Amino acid sequence: MEKTLLAMSLILSGMLLLIASAANASIPTEKVYNTGEQIEKPMIMSRFIEMSSARKVPNVSFKDTHGESIKLKQFKGKLVMVNLWATWCAPCIKEIPQMEHIRLVNADKDLVILPLSIDEESEKVAPFLERHGFADYQTWLDPDKSIDRVMPANVVPATYFFDGSGNLIGFLRGYLDWGDAEVQPYLEKLIAKYAHR
Repeated sequence: MEKTLLAMSLILSGMLLLIASAANASIPTEKVYNTGEQIEKPMIMSRFIEMSSARKVPNVSFKDTHGESIKLKQFKGKLVMVNLWATWCAPCIKEIPQMEHIRLVNADKDLVILPLSIDEESEKVAPFLERHGFADYQTWLDPDKSIDRVMPANVVPATYFFDGSGNLIGFLRGYLDWGDAEVQPYLEKLIAKYAHR
């Protein structure tokens, strides 16, 4: 019995190591610049990681719901928030109206909100959005999980932040109440610091 438990423990440890190394392989390592002093975070943003160094990422492309190709680096001079979501993710549904609100509030600022569905069956995304009252929600599609070349897509929702040159500067994995009153002032500080980098 003890030998069986030990063998199972070793197998599980090996699997976890394999998963961890696969996830780490996806995190960009090429540092572009030191981001300097971190912006003081309100409590609601405590899980947000502002990276100490901006990281260069591959210029991956995605498709929008009309089949048009879009690239991360086409938003020069803007802070870009890529929000990963999926139709099977209940917390993601809660974030959709919050992301749309942020997009509308910041329409005249140097901030771009890019929802990115990682659903493998991308043809189901538009009907899903319509069924939930989000028919006008503009999202990108990533059924092949190209985002894995930028950061691991093993947690949704997750939001990744890119500076005005398309370098990764921060992320938050898991659900956040983006509608909290302290979020917008923090986003404005991120825009000021990173949009024109």
